[in-house]
Amino acid sequence: MYFDWLNTFLEVAREKSFSRAGEKLHVTQPSISAQVRSLETHLGHRLFDRGGRKVTLTASGRIFLPFAEESLLRFKHIQSALADQERTPRGTLTISANDSTALYVLPLLITKFKKKYPRVVLNIVRAERSKTVAFVLDREVDFGIVSLPIKDPRLHVEIIHEDRLVLVVPANHPLTELDVVTLSEASKHGFLVPKEGRRRELIDHLFLQNKTARRVTMELDSSEMLKRLIVAGLGISFLPRINVLDEINQGRVAAIDVVGVSIPRNLGLISRNDMPLTRAGAAFFNSATGTDRIVLLPEAVEANPPA
Repeated sequence: MYFDWLNTFLEVAREKSFSRAGEKLHVTQPSISAQVRSLETHLGHRLFDRGGRKVTLTASGRIFLPFAEESLLRFKHIQSALADQERTPRGTLTISANDSTALYVLPLLITKFKKKYPRVVLNIVRAERSKTVAFVLDREVDFGIVSLPIKDPRLHVEIIHEDRLVLVVPANHPLTELDVVTLSEASKHGFLVPKEGRRRELIDHLFLQNKTARRVTMELDSSEMLKRLIVAGLGISFLPRINVLDEINQGRVAAIDVVGVSIPRNLGLISRNDMPLTRAGAAFFNSATGTDRIVLLPEAVEANPPA
């Protein structure tokens, strides 16, 4: 049985659509349909109901699904084991992070890593927090970098960056003239906020917890655009300090301490607990965290039961 058949089957099952599966796999819809038909012919069972707008699994398809997932997982383990015969880490790693992290945190990690392991290719996928978590759980990426806390027993989480959100205002903003700035005082000015994500949740919670209303003048889906609008004098916002260090040093914005407000913004490197790291993955994990991560496969646990 061809492994690309299994991969195609799983993608159609996830997307509930032959066309969307084709887009994800970068192949045509007729090719997707042909692979699924070949698989069904090989098994002697129909795996999908194709009626209606959505493609759904048949009873046989639901039975076959976990076996397909396990087969592909073991195939990846074999590939990893063969790749790890090389003494020097090489290959490709894919890392998912949001726009802000990709711009201001990842470059530091990548520079450090590439100096030591130049033969490893790093692919960066920009995605907001919930999608990054989903990508890791679905094994679509090797690692994710997300805001903490995050609690999921399927994930291994390691802190790699500690920061905090600060109130960022344009240079010469009226708030810079005050000796003490309260949240109530800050709320009198127009706020620029992210449309969604962990930072939006933290900001909303802050004002709700303090029973303080704020005036939102604009919602944006880009942290970089939000920062530029602050520089242009169009509003204020809470941003990770690392995002505005250059602008603070250049005198283009000011970071203001707000009385009684402390918003930590720690980032964690996440990966699946049950996935063994390739040599390249282990090297990146060590470079990013300063520690080693050992993954025991179920077979290893069974072969070495606790005393």
